[in-house]
Amino acid sequence: MKVVMTLLVRDEADIVDEQIAFHLGAGVDFVIATDNRSQDGTTEILERYAREGRLHLIRESGEDLRQSEWVTRMARLAADFGADWVLNTDADEFWWPQGAGLKDVLGVVPSRYGVVRAAWRNFVPRPNDGRPFSERMTARLCTPAFHHHPLSTHSKSAHRAVADVRVGRGNHEAFGEGLLPLRGWYPLEILHFPVRSLEHSVRKYVTQFVALEKNAEKGIPNHMAEAYEAYRAGRLEEFYEPLVVDDDALARGVGDGSLAVDTRLRDRLRQLGFGQRQSGPRDGPVSDTASRNRARSRTPGVRHRGERFGRLDVSAAAQYAAESSVLEESDFALALGARIEELETRVGRLERGALTRVGRVVKRGLRS
Repeated sequence: MKVVMTLLVRDEADIVDEQIAFHLGAGVDFVIATDNRSQDGTTEILERYAREGRLHLIRESGEDLRQSEWVTRMARLAADFGADWVLNTDADEFWWPQGAGLKDVLGVVPSRYGVVRAAWRNFVPRPNDGRPFSERMTARLCTPAFHHHPLSTHSKSAHRAVADVRVGRGNHEAFGEGLLPLRGWYPLEILHFPVRSLEHSVRKYVTQFVALEKNAEKGIPNHMAEAYEAYRAGRLEEFYEPLVVDDDALARGVGDGSLAVDTRLRDRLRQLGFGQRQSGPRDGPVSDTASRNRARSRTPGVRHRGERFGRLDVSAAAQYAAESSVLEESDFALALGARIEELETRVGRLERGALTRVGRVVKRGLRS
Protein backbone atom coordinates (compact mmCIF):
# COMPACT_ATOMS: atom_id res chain seq x y z
CA MET A 1 0.00 0.00 0.00
CA LYS A 2 1.22 3.49 -0.84
CA VAL A 3 -0.05 6.51 1.10
CA VAL A 4 0.43 9.99 -0.34
CA MET A 5 -0.22 13.19 1.60
CA THR A 6 -1.16 16.51 0.03
CA LEU A 7 -0.33 19.76 1.77
CA LEU A 8 -1.31 23.34 0.90
CA VAL A 9 0.74 25.92 2.81
CA ARG A 10 1.51 29.61 3.09
CA ASP A 11 3.90 30.93 5.75
CA GLU A 12 3.80 27.92 8.10
CA ALA A 13 7.50 27.69 9.01
CA ASP A 14 6.73 27.30 12.71
CA ILE A 15 5.02 23.94 12.15
CA VAL A 16 5.47 22.54 8.63
CA ASP A 17 8.77 20.69 9.24
CA GLU A 18 7.25 18.88 12.21
CA GLN A 19 4.06 18.14 10.27
CA ILE A 20 5.85 16.49 7.35
CA ALA A 21 8.30 14.54 9.53
CA PHE A 22 5.45 13.28 11.73
CA HIS A 23 3.45 11.91 8.80
CA LEU A 24 6.46 10.33 7.11
CA GLY A 25 6.99 8.50 10.40
CA ALA A 26 3.32 7.53 10.63
CA GLY A 27 3.15 5.73 7.29
CA VAL A 28 3.00 8.40 4.57
CA ASP A 29 5.28 7.40 1.68
CA PHE A 30 5.33 10.64 -0.27
CA VAL A 31 4.15 14.24 0.00
CA ILE A 32 2.76 16.54 -2.67
CA ALA A 33 2.88 20.13 -1.46
CA THR A 34 1.63 23.39 -2.94
CA ASP A 35 3.38 26.50 -1.62
CA ASN A 36 1.33 29.66 -2.08
CA ARG A 37 3.57 32.74 -1.81
CA SER A 38 5.38 31.79 1.41
CA GLN A 39 7.98 34.28 2.64
CA ASP A 40 8.90 33.03 6.13
CA GLY A 41 11.17 30.05 5.36
CA THR A 42 8.41 27.55 4.54
CA THR A 43 9.64 27.24 0.95
CA GLU A 44 13.15 26.29 2.05
CA ILE A 45 11.81 23.53 4.31
CA LEU A 46 9.73 22.10 1.46
CA GLU A 47 12.70 22.30 -0.91
CA ARG A 48 14.80 20.28 1.53
CA TYR A 49 12.27 17.46 1.58
CA ALA A 50 12.08 17.65 -2.22
CA ARG A 51 15.88 17.23 -2.46
CA GLU A 52 15.57 14.15 -0.26
CA GLY A 53 13.13 12.70 -2.80
CA ARG A 54 10.21 12.64 -0.35
CA LEU A 55 8.19 15.56 -1.67
CA HIS A 56 6.96 16.98 -4.96
CA LEU A 57 6.71 20.77 -4.77
CA ILE A 58 4.22 22.90 -6.70
CA ARG A 59 4.62 26.67 -6.53
CA GLU A 60 1.38 28.63 -6.76
CA SER A 61 1.81 32.39 -7.06
CA GLY A 62 -1.88 33.32 -7.22
CA GLU A 63 -2.99 36.04 -4.82
CA ASP A 64 -6.39 34.41 -4.41
CA LEU A 65 -6.84 31.23 -2.39
CA ARG A 66 -8.36 28.51 -4.59
CA GLN A 67 -8.05 25.77 -2.00
CA SER A 68 -10.47 23.24 -3.45
CA GLU A 69 -9.00 23.62 -6.94
CA TRP A 70 -5.39 23.36 -5.81
CA VAL A 71 -5.98 20.43 -3.44
CA THR A 72 -7.99 18.60 -6.08
CA ARG A 73 -5.05 19.01 -8.47
CA MET A 74 -2.70 17.49 -5.89
CA ALA A 75 -5.10 14.65 -5.03
CA ARG A 76 -5.37 13.70 -8.71
CA LEU A 77 -1.60 13.91 -9.08
CA ALA A 78 -1.30 11.51 -6.14
CA ALA A 79 -2.94 8.84 -8.29
CA ASP A 80 -0.27 9.45 -10.95
CA PHE A 81 2.37 8.90 -8.26
CA GLY A 82 0.89 5.46 -7.57
CA ALA A 83 -1.03 6.23 -4.39
CA ASP A 84 -3.57 3.80 -2.98
CA TRP A 85 -4.77 6.23 -0.30
CA VAL A 86 -4.56 10.02 -0.09
CA LEU A 87 -4.60 12.30 2.96
CA ASN A 88 -5.45 15.93 2.17
CA THR A 89 -3.94 17.79 5.11
CA ASP A 90 -3.29 21.28 6.43
CA ALA A 91 -0.04 22.29 8.11
CA ASP A 92 -1.72 22.50 11.54
CA GLU A 93 -2.99 18.90 11.42
CA PHE A 94 -1.33 15.71 12.69
CA TRP A 95 -3.28 12.59 11.66
CA TRP A 96 -2.92 10.15 14.55
CA PRO A 97 -3.89 6.55 13.64
CA GLN A 98 -5.67 4.23 16.05
CA GLY A 99 -3.30 1.42 15.20
CA ALA A 100 0.37 0.74 14.49
CA GLY A 101 0.33 3.35 11.73
CA LEU A 102 -1.75 4.84 8.94
CA LYS A 103 -1.46 1.72 6.79
CA ASP A 104 -2.64 -0.45 9.67
CA VAL A 105 -5.89 1.56 9.74
CA LEU A 106 -6.43 2.10 6.03
CA GLY A 107 -5.57 -1.50 5.17
CA VAL A 108 -8.65 -2.87 6.96
CA VAL A 109 -11.20 -0.64 5.22
CA PRO A 110 -13.63 -2.85 3.23
CA SER A 111 -13.04 -2.54 -0.50
CA ARG A 112 -16.50 -1.14 -1.24
CA TYR A 113 -15.69 2.01 0.75
CA GLY A 114 -13.44 4.72 -0.61
CA VAL A 115 -13.55 7.42 2.07
CA VAL A 116 -12.67 7.21 5.78
CA ARG A 117 -13.36 9.98 8.28
CA ALA A 118 -10.82 11.60 10.58
CA ALA A 119 -11.93 13.77 13.50
CA TRP A 120 -10.40 17.04 14.64
CA ARG A 121 -9.28 17.21 18.27
CA ASN A 122 -8.48 20.84 18.95
CA PHE A 123 -5.57 22.04 21.07
CA VAL A 124 -6.01 25.45 22.65
CA PRO A 125 -3.52 28.35 22.55
CA ARG A 126 -1.33 28.72 25.62
CA PRO A 127 0.71 31.74 26.74
CA ASN A 128 3.59 32.23 24.31
CA ASP A 129 6.87 31.77 26.20
CA GLY A 130 9.00 31.37 23.10
CA ARG A 131 9.01 27.58 23.00
CA PRO A 132 7.84 25.64 19.91
CA PHE A 133 4.08 25.09 19.64
CA SER A 134 4.25 21.40 20.58
CA GLU A 135 6.02 22.15 23.86
CA ARG A 136 3.49 24.81 24.87
CA MET A 137 0.22 23.49 23.48
CA THR A 138 -0.51 20.32 25.41
CA ALA A 139 -4.05 21.26 26.47
CA ARG A 140 -6.87 19.80 24.39
CA LEU A 141 -10.49 20.93 24.25
CA CYS A 142 -12.96 18.22 25.37
CA THR A 143 -16.23 20.06 24.75
CA PRO A 144 -16.43 20.26 20.97
CA ALA A 145 -19.20 21.87 18.94
CA PHE A 146 -19.93 22.11 15.23
CA HIS A 147 -20.12 25.85 14.67
CA HIS A 148 -18.18 28.71 13.10
CA HIS A 149 -15.37 29.22 15.60
CA PRO A 150 -11.58 28.87 15.52
CA LEU A 151 -11.90 25.80 17.76
CA SER A 152 -14.91 24.20 16.11
CA THR A 153 -15.09 20.46 15.54
CA HIS A 154 -15.12 18.94 12.09
CA SER A 155 -14.12 15.82 10.21
CA LYS A 156 -11.73 15.42 7.31
CA SER A 157 -11.56 12.67 4.71
CA ALA A 158 -8.89 10.21 3.70
CA HIS A 159 -9.79 8.68 0.33
CA ARG A 160 -8.66 6.06 -2.12
CA ALA A 161 -6.69 7.49 -5.03
CA VAL A 162 -8.87 7.97 -8.11
CA ALA A 163 -8.18 10.00 -11.23
CA ASP A 164 -11.45 11.96 -11.15
CA VAL A 165 -11.47 12.89 -7.45
CA ARG A 166 -12.77 16.32 -6.48
CA VAL A 167 -11.90 17.62 -3.03
CA GLY A 168 -14.46 19.88 -1.40
CA ARG A 169 -13.78 23.12 0.40
CA GLY A 170 -11.68 22.73 3.52
CA ASN A 171 -10.70 19.18 2.50
CA HIS A 172 -13.68 17.92 4.48
CA GLU A 173 -15.05 15.71 1.74
CA ALA A 174 -13.88 13.93 -1.41
CA PHE A 175 -16.07 13.00 -4.36
CA GLY A 176 -15.32 10.65 -7.23
CA GLU A 177 -16.00 7.30 -8.81
CA GLY A 178 -16.16 4.64 -6.10
CA LEU A 179 -15.58 7.02 -3.21
CA LEU A 180 -18.36 5.78 -0.96
CA PRO A 181 -17.78 7.16 2.56
CA LEU A 182 -17.67 4.87 5.56
CA ARG A 183 -19.71 6.97 7.98
CA GLY A 184 -19.81 6.90 11.76
CA TRP A 185 -16.28 5.53 12.22
CA TYR A 186 -13.32 7.77 13.06
CA PRO A 187 -10.18 5.59 13.18
CA LEU A 188 -7.94 8.63 12.67
CA GLU A 189 -7.67 11.44 15.19
CA ILE A 190 -6.45 14.77 13.83
CA LEU A 191 -4.48 16.54 16.53
CA HIS A 192 -5.30 20.08 15.42
CA PHE A 193 -3.43 23.29 16.31
CA PRO A 194 -5.48 25.95 14.52
CA VAL A 195 -4.36 29.01 16.53
CA ARG A 196 -0.82 29.04 17.91
CA SER A 197 0.04 32.66 18.73
CA LEU A 198 -1.09 36.23 18.13
CA GLU A 199 1.43 36.50 15.30
CA HIS A 200 0.03 33.32 13.77
CA SER A 201 -3.49 34.74 14.04
CA VAL A 202 -2.45 37.64 11.82
CA ARG A 203 -1.07 35.22 9.22
CA LYS A 204 -4.00 32.85 9.45
CA TYR A 205 -6.95 35.21 9.53
CA VAL A 206 -5.77 38.42 7.90
CA THR A 207 -3.72 36.96 5.04
CA GLN A 208 -6.25 34.24 4.29
CA PHE A 209 -9.18 36.66 4.44
CA VAL A 210 -7.56 38.94 1.88
CA ALA A 211 -6.85 35.93 -0.35
CA LEU A 212 -10.37 34.52 0.03
CA GLU A 213 -11.86 37.93 -0.67
CA LYS A 214 -10.41 37.69 -4.18
CA ASN A 215 -12.36 34.46 -4.62
CA ALA A 216 -15.39 35.52 -2.58
CA GLU A 217 -17.95 33.41 -4.41
CA LYS A 218 -16.57 30.43 -2.46
CA GLY A 219 -17.60 32.09 0.81
CA ILE A 220 -15.59 33.24 3.83
CA PRO A 221 -15.98 31.56 7.25
CA ASN A 222 -17.69 33.79 9.80
CA HIS A 223 -14.92 33.59 12.40
CA MET A 224 -12.33 34.57 9.81
CA ALA A 225 -14.39 37.61 8.83
CA GLU A 226 -14.74 38.54 12.52
CA ALA A 227 -10.99 38.28 13.04
CA TYR A 228 -10.28 40.42 9.99
CA GLU A 229 -12.72 43.10 11.11
CA ALA A 230 -11.10 43.07 14.56
CA TYR A 231 -7.70 43.48 12.90
CA ARG A 232 -8.88 46.43 10.83
CA ALA A 233 -10.26 48.05 13.98
CA GLY A 234 -6.99 47.44 15.84
CA ARG A 235 -8.65 44.89 18.13
CA LEU A 236 -7.21 41.57 16.94
CA GLU A 237 -5.74 41.02 20.40
CA GLU A 238 -9.28 41.21 21.80
CA PHE A 239 -10.29 38.45 19.37
CA TYR A 240 -7.28 36.28 20.23
CA GLU A 241 -6.91 36.67 24.00
CA PRO A 242 -10.16 34.89 25.00
CA LEU A 243 -8.87 31.80 23.19
CA VAL A 244 -5.69 31.62 25.29
CA VAL A 245 -5.74 29.24 28.26
CA ASP A 246 -3.43 30.27 31.10
CA ASP A 247 -2.39 28.01 33.98
CA ASP A 248 -5.38 28.90 36.17
CA ALA A 249 -7.86 28.31 33.33
CA LEU A 250 -6.14 25.02 32.50
CA ALA A 251 -6.49 23.81 36.10
CA ARG A 252 -10.18 24.73 36.11
CA GLY A 253 -10.74 23.09 32.73
CA VAL A 254 -9.07 19.84 33.73
CA GLY A 255 -11.13 19.89 36.92
CA ASP A 256 -14.49 20.28 35.18
CA GLY A 257 -13.62 18.01 32.25
CA SER A 258 -13.69 20.69 29.55
CA LEU A 259 -9.93 20.38 28.96
CA ALA A 260 -7.44 17.54 29.01
CA VAL A 261 -3.65 17.48 29.10
CA ASP A 262 -2.51 15.55 26.02
CA THR A 263 1.24 15.25 25.47
CA ARG A 264 1.18 12.63 22.72
CA LEU A 265 2.32 14.92 19.93
CA ARG A 266 4.91 16.66 22.08
CA ASP A 267 6.41 13.31 23.03
CA ARG A 268 6.26 11.99 19.47
CA LEU A 269 8.00 15.05 18.07
CA ARG A 270 10.69 14.82 20.74
CA GLN A 271 11.37 11.27 19.51
CA LEU A 272 11.75 12.72 16.02
CA GLY A 273 14.22 15.34 17.19
CA PHE A 274 11.99 18.39 17.56
CA GLY A 275 11.24 20.55 20.56
CA GLN A 276 12.87 20.22 23.97
CA ARG A 277 15.98 18.10 24.27
CA GLN A 278 15.44 14.66 25.72
CA SER A 279 18.02 14.82 28.54
CA GLY A 280 19.08 17.54 30.95
CA PRO A 281 17.24 20.68 31.99
CA ARG A 282 16.02 23.15 29.44
CA ASP A 283 18.39 26.12 29.20
CA GLY A 284 15.50 28.50 28.68
CA PRO A 285 12.88 29.27 26.04
CA VAL A 286 13.65 27.76 22.65
CA SER A 287 12.79 30.10 19.81
CA ASP A 288 10.99 28.89 16.68
CA THR A 289 14.04 29.96 14.65
CA ALA A 290 16.41 27.91 16.78
CA SER A 291 14.11 24.92 16.55
CA ARG A 292 13.98 25.20 12.77
CA ASN A 293 17.76 25.51 12.52
CA ARG A 294 18.21 22.32 14.55
CA ALA A 295 15.65 20.58 12.35
CA ARG A 296 17.56 21.57 9.21
CA SER A 297 20.81 20.22 10.66
CA ARG A 298 19.50 16.72 11.42
CA THR A 299 20.70 13.82 9.34
CA PRO A 300 18.20 13.06 6.51
CA GLY A 301 16.03 10.09 7.42
CA VAL A 302 16.74 10.06 11.17
CA ARG A 303 13.77 12.30 11.95
CA HIS A 304 11.36 9.88 10.29
CA ARG A 305 11.74 7.14 12.93
CA GLY A 306 9.32 6.78 15.83
CA GLU A 307 7.37 4.45 18.08
CA ARG A 308 4.21 2.60 17.18
CA PHE A 309 1.02 4.56 17.74
CA GLY A 310 -1.36 2.01 19.25
CA ARG A 311 -5.02 2.23 20.17
CA LEU A 312 -6.71 4.28 22.86
CA ASP A 313 -7.50 2.57 26.15
CA VAL A 314 -11.16 2.05 27.05
CA SER A 315 -11.54 5.32 28.99
CA ALA A 316 -9.87 7.45 26.31
CA ALA A 317 -11.80 5.67 23.57
CA ALA A 318 -15.09 6.42 25.34
CA GLN A 319 -14.16 10.09 25.60
CA TYR A 320 -13.19 10.16 21.92
CA ALA A 321 -16.51 8.56 20.95
CA ALA A 322 -18.41 11.12 23.01
CA GLU A 323 -16.53 14.00 21.39
CA SER A 324 -16.99 12.52 17.90
CA SER A 325 -20.76 12.25 18.34
CA VAL A 326 -21.09 15.97 17.53
CA LEU A 327 -19.76 15.19 14.05
CA GLU A 328 -23.04 13.53 13.10
CA GLU A 329 -24.37 17.03 12.41
CA SER A 330 -21.48 17.96 10.14
CA ASP A 331 -21.55 14.55 8.46
CA PHE A 332 -25.24 15.07 7.67
CA ALA A 333 -24.41 18.47 6.20
CA LEU A 334 -21.69 16.93 4.04
CA ALA A 335 -23.97 14.16 2.83
CA LEU A 336 -26.83 16.58 2.16
CA GLY A 337 -24.53 19.00 0.38
CA ALA A 338 -23.27 16.26 -1.91
CA ARG A 339 -26.84 15.20 -2.68
CA ILE A 340 -27.92 18.78 -3.43
CA GLU A 341 -24.92 19.26 -5.72
CA GLU A 342 -25.79 16.05 -7.56
CA LEU A 343 -29.41 17.18 -8.00
CA GLU A 344 -28.31 20.61 -9.23
CA THR A 345 -26.09 18.93 -11.83
CA ARG A 346 -28.95 16.72 -13.00
CA VAL A 347 -31.35 19.67 -13.18
CA GLY A 348 -28.78 21.59 -15.19
CA ARG A 349 -28.49 18.74 -17.65
CA LEU A 350 -32.27 18.51 -17.96
CA GLU A 351 -32.54 22.26 -18.53
CA ARG A 352 -29.86 22.17 -21.20
CA GLY A 353 -31.60 19.22 -22.82
CA ALA A 354 -34.94 21.04 -22.80
CA LEU A 355 -33.41 24.13 -24.36
CA THR A 356 -31.80 22.00 -27.04
CA ARG A 357 -35.14 20.39 -27.89
CA VAL A 358 -36.88 23.77 -28.01
CA GLY A 359 -34.17 25.06 -30.32
CA ARG A 360 -34.70 22.15 -32.68
CA VAL A 361 -38.44 22.80 -32.77
CA VAL A 362 -37.86 26.47 -33.51
CA LYS A 363 -35.41 25.67 -36.30
CA ARG A 364 -37.83 23.23 -37.89
CA GLY A 365 -40.56 25.88 -37.71
CA LEU A 366 -38.35 28.46 -39.38
CA ARG A 367 -37.43 26.06 -42.17
CA SER A 368 -41.07 25.26 -42.82
